[in-house]
Amino acid sequence: MNALACYFVNGMERENTEIARGLRRRDPDLLDRLIEQYQHRLMRYLTYVVGNRQTAEDLFQDTWLRVLERGSQYDGEHQFSAWLFSVARNLAIDHLRKKKHVSLETEENKVPIAIPVSAGPSAFEVVAGAEKSEQIFEALTKVPAEYREAIVLRFHEELSLEEIAAVTRAPLGTVKSRIYRGLSALMPRLKGMQE
Repeated sequence: MNALACYFVNGMERENTEIARGLRRRDPDLLDRLIEQYQHRLMRYLTYVVGNRQTAEDLFQDTWLRVLERGSQYDGEHQFSAWLFSVARNLAIDHLRKKKHVSLETEENKVPIAIPVSAGPSAFEVVAGAEKSEQIFEALTKVPAEYREAIVLRFHEELSLEEIAAVTRAPLGTVKSRIYRGLSALMPRLKGMQE
């Protein structure tokens, strides 16, 4: 590993350790910073997962309450974003089970997506272009929920495959398969829109 990579990795490890310490102390300034840093990504993720903006807002609030209540469980050894998305995912699964609506554990379910508003465009939106974003989101609604979740975490939230495996509690091979199958299901729909 070169010097720059070592500096970057050590800096991230130090930041994760500081976050873990701050959460154990229930540091309100740290929580404010974390909410500011992750609010758009978390809201976008929850909106995709549950398919409803209002429900996503409720789960967003519940996620941050859970972070405050159980922040001492974050060990600082993994990325905070992966732990945060795991907390949010678990709350979303609980909500969906209560509603008997959609499960992220099955591949047959499809949920309509309300496009979330964010402070800035995601990498996905930048690449697709503003005029194509709506079409891409519409095509994404046709992709089964477990594949859509993997695609959103990988390309919208830019999590690594290992982080997605940690969030979804799925083996790395399953994550790769879900992304591959999701993209395979998405690509024909996108090609059909270009014609």
